Amino acid sequence: MEPDDEALKELAAASSRPPQRRGISYSQPLSRGDAASARRAALRNHSLDDEHILPASHSLSYTHHDPSAGVPSAAGGSGYHPPLPTQQHHHHHPSASYSSGPSSRRSVGGSSDGSMTLERAMSEYGGGHGTLPEFVGAGGGKGIFRVPLRAAMHPLRPPPLEVRPHPLRETQAGSFLRMLAAEPQRRQLWAGAESGIRVWALDEVFAGWGAGARRGDEESAPFREGMPAPPALCVAMDRANGLLWTGHKDGRIRSWRMDLETAATAPAPPPPGSGESVGGSSHGGSNSAPVFREALTWQAYGRTPVLSMAVTSYGEIWSGSEGGVIKAWPYDAIAKSLSLSPEERHMAALLVERAYIDLRNHCTVGNVCSLPASDVKYILADHSRSKVWTVTSMTFALWDARTRELLKVFGMDGQVESARLETPVMPEQPMEEVEVKVKPSKKDKSQGGSLNFFQKSRNALMGAADAVRRVATKGTFVEDNRRTGAVAQADDGTIWSGCTNGSIIQWDGNGNRMQEFQHHTSSVQCIKALGDRVWVGYASGTVQVMDVEGNLLAGWTGHSCPVIRMALGGSYIYTLAHHGGIRGWPLTSPGPLDDILRTELANRELSYTRMEKINIMVGSWNVAQGKVTAEALRLWLGSVSSDVGLVVVGLQEVEMGAGFLAISAAKETVGLEGSANGQWWIDNIGKALDEGTSFHRVGSRQLAALLIAAWVRKSLKPYVGDVEAAAVPCGLGRAIGNKGGVGLRIRVYDRKMCFVSNHFAAHLEAVNRRNADFDHIYRTMAFNKPHGSTGSATSVQLHRTVNVNGNQVDEVRPDLADADMVVFLGDFNYRLYGISYDEARDMVSQRSFDWLREKDQLRAEMKAGKVFQGMREGYDSGEKKRIPAWCDRVLYRDSRAVSVAECSLECPVVASITSYVACMDVIESDHKPVRCTFSVDIARVDELTRRQEYGEIIESNEEVKAMLEGSCFVPNTTVSTDEIILENQDNIVFQITNNDETSKAAFEILCDGQSTKKEDGTKSEILPRASFGFPLWLEVQPAVGLIKPGETMEITVHHEDFYTQEEFVDGIPQNWWCEDTRDKEAVLTVNITGSTSTETKTHKIDVRHRCPLTSAPPPTINPPVSVAPPSNAMSSEAPSKRSSKKSQTNRQQQDYAQFGSSEVHDLCRMRCP
Repeated sequence: MEPDDEALKELAAASSRPPQRRGISYSQPLSRGDAASARRAALRNHSLDDEHILPASHSLSYTHHDPSAGVPSAAGGSGYHPPLPTQQHHHHHPSASYSSGPSSRRSVGGSSDGSMTLERAMSEYGGGHGTLPEFVGAGGGKGIFRVPLRAAMHPLRPPPLEVRPHPLRETQAGSFLRMLAAEPQRRQLWAGAESGIRVWALDEVFAGWGAGARRGDEESAPFREGMPAPPALCVAMDRANGLLWTGHKDGRIRSWRMDLETAATAPAPPPPGSGESVGGSSHGGSNSAPVFREALTWQAYGRTPVLSMAVTSYGEIWSGSEGGVIKAWPYDAIAKSLSLSPEERHMAALLVERAYIDLRNHCTVGNVCSLPASDVKYILADHSRSKVWTVTSMTFALWDARTRELLKVFGMDGQVESARLETPVMPEQPMEEVEVKVKPSKKDKSQGGSLNFFQKSRNALMGAADAVRRVATKGTFVEDNRRTGAVAQADDGTIWSGCTNGSIIQWDGNGNRMQEFQHHTSSVQCIKALGDRVWVGYASGTVQVMDVEGNLLAGWTGHSCPVIRMALGGSYIYTLAHHGGIRGWPLTSPGPLDDILRTELANRELSYTRMEKINIMVGSWNVAQGKVTAEALRLWLGSVSSDVGLVVVGLQEVEMGAGFLAISAAKETVGLEGSANGQWWIDNIGKALDEGTSFHRVGSRQLAALLIAAWVRKSLKPYVGDVEAAAVPCGLGRAIGNKGGVGLRIRVYDRKMCFVSNHFAAHLEAVNRRNADFDHIYRTMAFNKPHGSTGSATSVQLHRTVNVNGNQVDEVRPDLADADMVVFLGDFNYRLYGISYDEARDMVSQRSFDWLREKDQLRAEMKAGKVFQGMREGYDSGEKKRIPAWCDRVLYRDSRAVSVAECSLECPVVASITSYVACMDVIESDHKPVRCTFSVDIARVDELTRRQEYGEIIESNEEVKAMLEGSCFVPNTTVSTDEIILENQDNIVFQITNNDETSKAAFEILCDGQSTKKEDGTKSEILPRASFGFPLWLEVQPAVGLIKPGETMEITVHHEDFYTQEEFVDGIPQNWWCEDTRDKEAVLTVNITGSTSTETKTHKIDVRHRCPLTSAPPPTINPPVSVAPPSNAMSSEAPSKRSSKKSQTNRQQQDYAQFGSSEVHDLCRMRCP
């Protein structure tokens, strides 16, 4: 027991007289004019850190959460609110009314007599009927203590198209989205999930589900799903064959047909997990919507996942896995397998499985290999120069896509790696084990008694603290290492790689390092390019736009968590966040289109604003290492939990002792927490709340002696989730958990609420230490996130102290500062000061609590702005006017910048205290349990309605329509020929000219397919290779590029009269032969695009080989001695490494030598349609 605890207990128990309260009123409201002025001033101080911002004050009807009902509902009984009449726009500002209970209401509007100043209102504010007066600490409007500003539309970022709003994490178990790809021509958006594949039709993105939707996707645009499959880790588009190729965790490669109408379907299976749904359907679509099957699947790796995949310029599929294993899958085998009937599916898979080429073995000579034995995390097809990049965390390997020859292995610094002996992959070094050993000295043994015990305890705690610091330092060092986190090719042919420290390296096509630049310190997660623009997504949620030279054009906060993937489709770039949300951003952003959309959507705010009401009960108890009876728990929590939707309980001193604290500190370093005592309390509190029937536990966290846990009523569970935990020790060396804080962050109706259970420093004189404990917890508490980017407080500070321009910011914005509501509860240990025990006892006996409050250390420190800045504490409401224990308190803040504010999207969470008492009848501990009940009003956005409003604006606003049509602009270009005749292995050069004087033109050259002249003189059908790849006898370079205004790009076309084909079985070459390329014909397509849309203009070029009268026969190639392949093994093309030196030396611009005019045939000039 701490020194003053027993005295305060006796003081509270000795009260017997009626209260003698001073005659002061706390119920005078602040005038609306002053509140509006304060609100406007706060908006002017807004920063990009806030999630939503823009003024919006409306009075809306509320939905009160009825704990006995199935789901919150409006008067009509529907889970959704009908949109209000459009004439009730933002010009109407009536006073909003709030409920303090199931039926009573209080008004926060009204006039003021001028006697309540802003300073006075911020200090002492009294609620109306059914609520308690509150004391507000000073300093709440500054720096990290100002409330986060919110609004319907963020003014500092483009208005996004919410394809899939942020789903609750608990609804996504087993089905998180991890990959994203778009097919612009079919207007499809594909996503790879942990449970398979899903696809959105972008033409239907503004529609709703109708009959029902999977839980968590009620407000998502409708989508269709594939058959359940293991997690998809990588994707590759094959537009030529209308297939999406996916690599999975089980080591299989699967293909899915983009033509969903003709794809094989099956009945919809139940979703993974609980199968709960809203609206009647458990499937991610209408009740009868079938799922589509994969077209072809085979086992690419036996025991390891498919980590990366790409389709090369010659139509082969390359895949990478763990240990540096890279396989190439020849297209001929894939094409024959795709042609087989569904009944021959097993045979089709076997044909592909045995036809692979092991590229690692291909480049290993004498057990020496230049490739590192590291996971191949990324594979990039360089379509400009027909090369392939395979990337690990620290190295790059450059390959010739045509010959499959390894050209170069180099590091992030650009230095070439030397060859190394093939050795087994060494396992990662495990985290340092923490072992605390305390050996008593001779002096300790001689002293004996209590001194020896305290010395041992101190040594154990110091050892644990040192271990915590060592592991934290080690983790920070590892996290600061620079690794490759993303790789992409820009349309000018350069390769961009993003690093975990935020830097971006630009490479030329030969693997030479060009430049390195940095515009953000967060880890680069994804890169996407179109035309002269490049988009970069970061782990901080930031999206940046750059030009191809690396200059920063714009940036904004795209999501509240990492942007892990991007995809281009139509006039939008789509971003996938780690939580599963998908947003579309106009490719012209930032620009005039954003301003119009933002204004129009803000004007329609009333139609998509929804209001909710819930009751929250918070309880705190210092249990002094004891256990209590079920009756004590019922008196504390169970008796009043019937009308609340959320219960949060914080405990202190769950278990103490030097040995336990040291072990707990050591366990924390390896991610372990909890104790038997802590679990006992969680289980028994759950029983008191009727867990399993009425309530569901959503989260808990224990740090040594500190514990916090939360329960939500089952009817409210669909709207509560994303529970994250955090812990900050404040004990010895800021490493031991006898003092400190544990917290839970919970998303309720799309609003973030944080609850923190605390135990501050003890003793009457330790006021400054208590203030420092709060400040340390508030600044450093970092809630754990699934992506692991906030592994430690140190890493969070390093991650968040630099702004978008790379400049140091004045204040770190902690996680608690960005919450809509924060509740601190616990044993704060603030005492009465300047008063003797006898004086205090007399004041209690006289019920002079107002006088005693003036001696409260906590109130004095809050009034001075030294602790709990801007937070509020209520006054007790019991009939006996009991005051809460002076040590055990509950304080909070909501979204209000001033005491009087209406609940709206601008101020989305407004809370009031309806009860705040200490349970004096509970005697199991030297502390009394405290409980506080809040009535909370929440304003949220109906994302489905807002997306439909977005679609209506696009369809009806003529100015918006004109801008979107203008964004589809494709520069006017000229291609110099529509026919190329090849002979004598010459290099043919044609030109693409950009006739536009202001815009750059991006081009991409594809091959629609090849045909062969038959013996009867007819031609075979033109069949494309995967992703419109080139036949192996044809080279086109550069096949991708960016043409400046008014300039011309020269394209080289080269062919081989004879080329070599190889046959592989299980990765081993079995047979070689030479094939004649004469009498073959190919059709090239030149696609021209701009920088603000994926719309294209195309031009066709016929490429024919004309056979000369005399032609030297090819050299004889002797096949290797080997066992004849089985009859079902497929042959695969592999070009000979003897490509002509002339074709290898002819390069365009910096990568290719310039060609003379004599080598350019007289080609007619054709204009793109």
